[in-house]
Amino acid sequence: MTVWLALFLAIGAVGTWLARAYALQRNLIDHPGDRRSHGAPTPRGGGIAIVLCLLVATLALAVRDPSRAIPLGGFALALLLVAGIGWWDDHRPLPVWVRLAVQVTAASVLAVAVFSAYGQVWLALAAFAAAVVLTNVWNFMDGINGIAATQAALVATGFAVAVSGTAWGWLGWALVAACLGFLPFNFPRARIFLGDVGSGALGLAIAALAIAVVGEGRMPWPLVFLPPSAFLIDAGLTLGQRLVRGERWWTAHDQHAYQGLARGVGGHAQVTLGYAAWTGVALLLMAVLRLGTGFFLTLAAVLAWYMSGVFLWVCLQRRGAGNQRGDRNKMEWHKE
Repeated sequence: MTVWLALFLAIGAVGTWLARAYALQRNLIDHPGDRRSHGAPTPRGGGIAIVLCLLVATLALAVRDPSRAIPLGGFALALLLVAGIGWWDDHRPLPVWVRLAVQVTAASVLAVAVFSAYGQVWLALAAFAAAVVLTNVWNFMDGINGIAATQAALVATGFAVAVSGTAWGWLGWALVAACLGFLPFNFPRARIFLGDVGSGALGLAIAALAIAVVGEGRMPWPLVFLPPSAFLIDAGLTLGQRLVRGERWWTAHDQHAYQGLARGVGGHAQVTLGYAAWTGVALLLMAVLRLGTGFFLTLAAVLAWYMSGVFLWVCLQRRGAGNQRGDRNKMEWHKE
């Protein structure tokens, strides 16, 4: 285990360093703007290092356990599709519908791989839905320093522990190590961003691990919703709010709770750590409920957790709106 983690930590760190040099050479730079949360030009595309880690880990695991070669190969192909379209978009922005079409294709590949591994139609359909949703959720939520990679590392830790001893468990630990190798370049100060190549890949990998947890029978299915709850709540409610308002939901914006909170508490680090704390508690709750509380009590606990998250999201959104009004008032006062 130690050698495995050290290997992918090193690949993640060196790969990110090389990706930064490449991005600077090719002028792949995200510039500050009204809909962005950073204040300085920053290279993007560092997530390619995490993708490389996952591909190397998948190949090694398929060689080690040929009986898992088909589902692991399906995951690798889906990852290449999602990361590939993200890498292309990082170089030359693509229409949202093109990206979505490729993501749906990748989700279909993952669904077929899941069916080949577990033979359950409902689990394959769940894999398709999880892949489409989480690929986009991680992309939506990748807006401040460190938040996407820390959440992926924490969620992957919970799932890797749940499926320990399996190929998916080893893949989860590779993802954790890769994120830890990337994070020094992205948190607390960002010297490179994940880019679409990284954020989409993280979401797909988390989806695959979540489905593996259920497929391997390691816990009741409601529990897999606990670790990614911070991202699911913030992204889901923000998207719903934009749809109700009739806004173009697929365009860049700064309306997520984490973005408003980052403006209000003085920086990215505090918000990233706050979201990490929420996910840490969610992991503890998942561990407790795994001890055996009955399906319906487990489902009730998960629903209660999400209700608490919705309440907190509403409070954070109101605080963020208050901060925005205060900023506008200050600007108007200075203009006078």
